Amino acid sequence: MPSFRVHFVISRQCYDHITHSDYFAVKLKLLSAIQEVDAAQWNRLVSNGYPFLQHAFIDSMEKNQCVGEDHGWIPRHLTCFDDQDNLLGALPLFEKHNSWGEFVFDYAWADAFHRAGLQYYPKLVNAIPFTPATGQRILLDAANRTAIKDALIKGTMSLVGQGEFSGLHSLFLNPDEYLLLKDDVTVTRVDCQFHWHNQNFSSFEDFLDTLKSKKRKNIRQERRKVKQSGVTIECLDGHSASETDWAEFTRLYRSIYNRKYGQPAFNAGFFKDVARSLAEQVLLVVARFDGRVIAASLMYHDAETLYGRHWGCDGYVDSLHFELCYYQGIEYCIRHNLKRFDPGAQGEHKIARGFLPTKTRSLHWMGSLQFRDAVK
Repeated sequence: MPSFRVHFVISRQCYDHITHSDYFAVKLKLLSAIQEVDAAQWNRLVSNGYPFLQHAFIDSMEKNQCVGEDHGWIPRHLTCFDDQDNLLGALPLFEKHNSWGEFVFDYAWADAFHRAGLQYYPKLVNAIPFTPATGQRILLDAANRTAIKDALIKGTMSLVGQGEFSGLHSLFLNPDEYLLLKDDVTVTRVDCQFHWHNQNFSSFEDFLDTLKSKKRKNIRQERRKVKQSGVTIECLDGHSASETDWAEFTRLYRSIYNRKYGQPAFNAGFFKDVARSLAEQVLLVVARFDGRVIAASLMYHDAETLYGRHWGCDGYVDSLHFELCYYQGIEYCIRHNLKRFDPGAQGEHKIARGFLPTKTRSLHWMGSLQFRDAVK
């Protein structure tokens, strides 16, 4: 395996550096948009078809202005190429001027920096914006994984070391990458979500048979209420969902954010672009009453996992949220032999519906050794 001797001279505006090994040279480039790298080369390094790291997903966020200076999520993707300009690895990075949309809450850390007379923002975040879904966070060519990883991390940390950023934060890492990236100077943050795990169930009833009587009764009652309400439910993918379906979903999604959560991150252009580019990985569950769309949930999946992401409604039907966001997802996993259902952040009420507490992990490289020890 080649050994990388790295000497970095980096600026935030432009970084194009070649480092030589005994066998070949690698070039690190800091990109301001994912369009600057070939989609096929990028996607070649994405594992299991993980949807949120696909070139098209990130590109749709960028070109539809779901990220950028106005949102405090500025693309700074660090990429690694060989001397033939073949992509060997990448860290999807964002320069952050706030902590909005990360779901790893570090406001106390930012306050501590401020009280000490230091700047916490900007920081570098290795994450998928507004997407607290555990998964791949670093792209690595299989032939030289450790060496390429070291080059990317050293390159990123040289930016931090020059005082451009207060630290690097890698959020919602899958277990393998957590072990790969963890070192003596990182701080680990552990949190909890609630995921469903497929035990080779043959049907939804087969799944219910594994639960205690009280849970089974409650779930059946909730599903019965929806069925008796007169609501019809349809599961669509990017091929079958129409322009009207996406317009209705966008309306519902934005309305629930405006009522409960503040500014919605995504827009109609983003949803339609992703539906076209990742058509077979999209699951849009639509509920209609008297022919009118009254609620919908949006999920994505890869080869192993279904990810619940967004929901919206404009009318109350008892237990409809549970049906669209949980039970339809569980049935989809059983039908398509998916191993896991990650329905999104938070929600201890999911335990009563067959979901299990699951640890999530993030890694944090703090530029200040003093604050690294305090945060740890």
